[in-house]
Amino acid sequence: SSIFYIVFLQLLPCFFLNVMPILWTLIFAFAQFYNVYFFLSQDGEDKLTWNDRMPGYAANFGLILFMITLTFSAVFGVIVYRITTSAALSFSTNEATRSNVRVTVTATAVIINLVVILILDEIYGAVAKWLTEIEMPKTEKTFEERLILKAFLLKFVNSYAPIFYVAFFKGRFVGRPGHYVYVFDGYRMEECAPGGCLMELCIQLSIIMLGKQLIQNNLFEIGIPKLKKLFRKMKDERTEPKEMDTNQPKDPQQWDLDYSLEPFTGLTPEYMEMIIQFGFVTLFVASFPLAPLFALLNNIIEVRLDAKKFVTELRRPDTVRAKDIGIWYNILSGIGKLSVIINAFVIAVTSDFIPRLMYQYAYSQNGSMHGFINHTLSYFNVSHLKAGTQPENSPFAQDILFCRFKDYREPPWSQNQYEFSKQYWAVLSARLAFVILFQNLVMFLSVLVDWMIPDIPKDISEQIKKEKSVLVDFFLKEEHKKMKLIESFITCNKRKHESGTKDQRIQAASFSQFNHSQKGSIASFSSQHTEV
Repeated sequence: SSIFYIVFLQLLPCFFLNVMPILWTLIFAFAQFYNVYFFLSQDGEDKLTWNDRMPGYAANFGLILFMITLTFSAVFGVIVYRITTSAALSFSTNEATRSNVRVTVTATAVIINLVVILILDEIYGAVAKWLTEIEMPKTEKTFEERLILKAFLLKFVNSYAPIFYVAFFKGRFVGRPGHYVYVFDGYRMEECAPGGCLMELCIQLSIIMLGKQLIQNNLFEIGIPKLKKLFRKMKDERTEPKEMDTNQPKDPQQWDLDYSLEPFTGLTPEYMEMIIQFGFVTLFVASFPLAPLFALLNNIIEVRLDAKKFVTELRRPDTVRAKDIGIWYNILSGIGKLSVIINAFVIAVTSDFIPRLMYQYAYSQNGSMHGFINHTLSYFNVSHLKAGTQPENSPFAQDILFCRFKDYREPPWSQNQYEFSKQYWAVLSARLAFVILFQNLVMFLSVLVDWMIPDIPKDISEQIKKEKSVLVDFFLKEEHKKMKLIESFITCNKRKHESGTKDQRIQAASFSQFNHSQKGSIASFSSQHTEV
């Protein structure tokens, strides 16, 4: 087992170092060829067709699928590490090592998961940005929304895949005595502890959540901007040597100090941290009830760290007006609805809450939990073990005919031996019924609370109505004044028009009289001339 463990640890890095760079190179070359082909084939046209965008969409789909597969392969690698390490430590000659195999394997595996999550988070952020750029969205808002969706999808899978495995898949496919499921033809699939996987889920969730908040959300936020600032300052000193100028003041100006700060890259990383933390708090709160408390303490510390970062480490951001938080609201709403379903399954499937209720109210003779452990154990005939799988050294003095294992199966003396018993199907039906009832009850209560508590408080809504009525009255008064002004103007015009017509009539009458007098004088003059 130790040799296999060493060989596995040697082959796994070889796979990641040899196969993955080839796939990365092919995808990168395809995307670069697509970009070059696109720009050369435009011929001055600005409009993009579906054929132009199709290669970018195909590259996005293929690379996102590859990244999700990479996350699952990392989880599977940790599973194999747990199986091989537990098998290797079980053969140790040290008694303390053999007695603490489960604790050692669980702790080291969770730390490996945490390191892998932190590394892949940084890689997925850069990959999501690159994928959005080759997709060529039309507007800046579309670019930001698609970037957020890709980054959230990759980081969601990366952060919660190990926790989902422990909560819903670990110990479900181990088989039974005499028919176990083996990995690599010699190693049994890992099982949960005799008390179930709920405690291991709590340990894994607490270590990943606290480690991610401490390292990524706090140390990286302060350390990375300082390192970037230092590297940029060293680069500027190398590329632009200082010239000795006697007129230049010794103390640098404020704009020089501001220029040496790290550029502001947006609020997307800050929102992403809060969204992932919100997922840790809500998705598995049934297994780790202290998660909201640790999230609150982390946020109190992070508020001060973010204030220091924005004031001393980053340049002043450009102000942009926004109506709301955008697509983040839809993501929060989706996580809230998903958390109801996941917590229902954690309570019903991962814990022993439903089997205990079923035993207490359906199978117990006196309504107590006495005999519950015996009820959950099934019988197995030791003679039915396959050759080569029997225990070599039995700690018991006499031969054992039957052993007990945790499952609801028929005994070996039954006609349908080792098949699922009626108790199994009854417990499974109760679990599914609990999930449906819990989900609908919580959804109904959330809708009821949403209806009872309005989005806008009553006093503020009344104040808004008063302001609207005041504005309406003001506009009505202004319109009334305008109407009066227009009416007075129209009446003045009418009066001027009427007075103008009267003056024209008087002028026309006097002009006609003048014409008649002129005609008489001319006629008398002509008559006098003829007489002369």
